[in-house]
Amino acid sequence: MEHPLVLTFDIGTQSARCLLVNETGGFEDMVQQKYETPYVSRQPGWAEQRPDFYFDAIAELSKRLLDRNRDKRDRLIAVSLTCIRDTVLCLDAENRPLRDIILWLDERQADDKGRIPPLKSALFSLVGMGESVRILFRATKANWLMQNEPELWANTAKYVMLPAYLHYKLTGVLADSVANVIGHVPFDYKNRRWMKENDLTRCVCNVPQEKLCDLVPSGTVIGPITEEAAARTGIPAGLPLIAAGSDKGCETLGLSVVHADRAAVSFGTTATLQMAVKDYFEPQPFMPAYPAVPNDLFNPEFEVFRGFWMLSWFIEQFGAADRREADKRGISAEQYLDEQIKAIPPGSDGLLLQPFWTPGITNPSARGAIVGFADYHTRYHLYRAIIEGILLELYHGLSTMEKRSKQTVKALFAGGGGARSDVVCQMAADLFGLPVSRIQTHEASAVGAAMVAFVAKGVFADYDDAISHMVQMKDTFAPDPEVHEIYMDYYRAAYTRLPGRLHPVDKALAAIKKRRTTP
Repeated sequence: MEHPLVLTFDIGTQSARCLLVNETGGFEDMVQQKYETPYVSRQPGWAEQRPDFYFDAIAELSKRLLDRNRDKRDRLIAVSLTCIRDTVLCLDAENRPLRDIILWLDERQADDKGRIPPLKSALFSLVGMGESVRILFRATKANWLMQNEPELWANTAKYVMLPAYLHYKLTGVLADSVANVIGHVPFDYKNRRWMKENDLTRCVCNVPQEKLCDLVPSGTVIGPITEEAAARTGIPAGLPLIAAGSDKGCETLGLSVVHADRAAVSFGTTATLQMAVKDYFEPQPFMPAYPAVPNDLFNPEFEVFRGFWMLSWFIEQFGAADRREADKRGISAEQYLDEQIKAIPPGSDGLLLQPFWTPGITNPSARGAIVGFADYHTRYHLYRAIIEGILLELYHGLSTMEKRSKQTVKALFAGGGGARSDVVCQMAADLFGLPVSRIQTHEASAVGAAMVAFVAKGVFADYDDAISHMVQMKDTFAPDPEVHEIYMDYYRAAYTRLPGRLHPVDKALAAIKKRRTTP
């Protein structure tokens, strides 16, 4: 077919997008829906959404897009979708939802006391992962459901992630891509399959095998769009739905990262850095590398959970005057603040930030810290220090992954909302000492998801071929060697020392908080 199109959906936490993607990686049209209510919190820390919320968004967006592009429907060759990770549903024997969706943002905790078998608990403690395993157990929503909604859990026939349910709504087939299975589920990441019953860490999330859905490789046809789905969405019945992968995985692919000498850095709500490697390795001790969208690759990932969310937090807490000034000038608050921090030297005049607003699995007692305050620091120093702190932590992650993989990354490719900022991209290039490139669009996840369909349908021979046609470099930020050395001085002499020095303080603060808040 001349000039084929893929209808692609990108389902995010705050909004959903529907795009018509062509073989050049261009968008012939797109529509977006920002959710009025991204999630509902019935109790503090909960994050839930009604079961068909995301499918309804797909239906509304595709109807709008295809209604105004009727002349392009004959060019459609496939549908693909990419979704947020670790967002789960309970389905009955007829694949009907039993309760609301639980989102990845949800902070409810299961009770871990006595739940890990004693022998395994001792073994985990012996290798220094006792508390991390307990954190994982508490954060696993299936464990909470087993303990707090046992009747519902007994009636749960399938416990699935969001893309599997959307696949079912579109095709009548309940199956998921291996590249989507990233979260608190009993998955063997190295072997790309569900864990066996006797696997060591199965006890952390022991969802019975019969409650898990079928898995297929990325690029597999899940099934044709059903007549019922066609009536709801306007998508032609019979069009194949191609299994793709998670939003981060598709973003990494869409940024052209399919070789070990490149890394994808995402400056989003959660800031991440992903590599693409053929040989499996743990990016941090006891942390898995995720299955990449290309079926012969893995994406080891380093994550700053509350990444560029921290800039939104800063603007909300301290940026009222900056918002007013930005409004007068017709620009965003972020653009205004970018202008203010340009004159501040690298290292923010000695103000250093540790971005552990939310502790990770490997550093469960860590907390955020701001060190080096002096009377000459302004709120703009703090804003720059937040960006530098996130970048320093991501740099630390890259250094760790390079050592563990014996690979050397030579170039970074940036995505996520923060990558729209020239200032952020230049700071990243200077701090990492590597060129940072941006592609033709910030919708890299959609490009990656569409790329899967084009390869599956034979439009391109493989992903290298697809990348050569669908990814164009918009610009590249070259590092300043002198500025890089300044950042490395801060990194080696100060930043790397913070976790060890602050560890006893963090533990003491956590103990005091627990003692003072526990009835």
